[in-house]
Amino acid sequence: MTRVLFVCTGNVHRSVLAERLLAARLPPGSALRPESAGTEAWHRSPMEDTTRAILEELGGDGSGFGSRPLTSQLVAGASLILGLAREHREAAVRLAPAAMRRCFTLKEFVRLAGGGGAECGGDGFDGAGGGGGFEALVAAAATRRGAASPVLSAEDDIPDPWGRTREELYACALEIDRALSGLVRLWGRVIRRDVSC
Repeated sequence: MTRVLFVCTGNVHRSVLAERLLAARLPPGSALRPESAGTEAWHRSPMEDTTRAILEELGGDGSGFGSRPLTSQLVAGASLILGLAREHREAAVRLAPAAMRRCFTLKEFVRLAGGGGAECGGDGFDGAGGGGGFEALVAAAATRRGAASPVLSAEDDIPDPWGRTREELYACALEIDRALSGLVRLWGRVIRRDVSC
């Protein structure tokens, strides 16, 4: 099982949207397991009603959710940690510094991981830090981070919809869903490569 941990602040809007929308976009029986947590989350807070309605409108399942605070154990146990903003990525690194090469923002990871060969023998996997499949994809993205030109935080962050209108929350959900489409494509490449190589 490959655990992907999404992190936001309260774990009631952005990260739960990412967790549940990704679960809805993956094929049945996928080995990718999305989870979420928040840097300032209360334990077992319910999803906000408007967030749940938007999630379900976009095809996600809002049942059985309870928020949880981000811990060093959650970070250490995840194959990939994806903050919804840079502050969340940095909070994860502070909790578990050894996980730094597995911590990105969602949009940053999709941008960096999609930047190289994902086919057999492509530079997206081979020679990017050992291992194969998803681990190699994460390692390749971490390597590219050091070589890539810096971008503005607005390009990597998804703004917090807390206290905003339903329209702004819906726009946030769509932005997350677009980034998740890239993540699903990357996961599909990993699966195809593992089958064909």
